Amino acid sequence: MLKIEHGTEAELIEQARVVRATVFIHEQGIDPELEYDELDPDCIHFVGTVDGEPVTTARLRPIGDGVGKVERVATLALARGNGYAKEIMLAIESVARTSELHELKLGAQLTALPFYERLGYEAYGDNFLDADIPHRMMKKTW
Repeated sequence: MLKIEHGTEAELIEQARVVRATVFIHEQGIDPELEYDELDPDCIHFVGTVDGEPVTTARLRPIGDGVGKVERVATLALARGNGYAKEIMLAIESVARTSELHELKLGAQLTALPFYERLGYEAYGDNFLDADIPHRMMKKTW
């Protein structure tokens, strides 16, 4: 069973970085300097664990005017297909709503657009490259 924690503690950020390194750096070949940025301390980190091992993560960064940006959504390959990314996104939305955010934005890899659309996110704008991977902006408002 997935257990989701969120916060800003260094231990939680380190667990998130382990998942992000596996997915983004090792699987997708993203340069570590692009993956690890100065924004981690400004974010609420979400980590989902199974039997105490981190398997999924994301971060939420308030960007002003009641808007938050969801970033670094990642699930380990061995844990995919279990609905964990959906659970972590729902946890983020719950925290966003109680934090008086009324909109979430994210830059989705094009392969992930259907996943976010099923969660009620709408694509907008043109495709763009982020770390040499095609993305498109998406948003959800309530």
